[in-house]
Amino acid sequence: MMQAQIFFEGLRALAAAAFPKHCNCCGRVFATAEEFMQQTQSVRKNVTGLKQGFDENNIAIVEAYRNCLCGSTLMDFFSDRRGTSEARQRHRELFDKLLPHLQEKGMDRAAARDYLLRIVRGQTP
Repeated sequence: MMQAQIFFEGLRALAAAAFPKHCNCCGRVFATAEEFMQQTQSVRKNVTGLKQGFDENNIAIVEAYRNCLCGSTLMDFFSDRRGTSEARQRHRELFDKLLPHLQEKGMDRAAARDYLLRIVRGQTP
């Protein structure tokens, strides 16, 4: 039970690595991914608002489009975990700890990696 709790806390920390975020129009602050998703609306009904893109160095990113309650469309992106900042380093270390845990539970490495990446991108695992 304790190991599962630590695992899920790790997943939450992994998804939260890109926060806080704020709306440039009204100044609303989204401290966590949960707040961002709960306090914004999808741009279109039944659409996640997630889109794969590429940055100026041709590195894959995930773009997220949501509407703030003030009506402003927010776009943010989540880049590859290989960034060099201290936060990205912690993100990478956490990812590397969670991956073997899933493998120990019987997932093959590719499936475990895909599962974690889907969580990071805000997709259904």
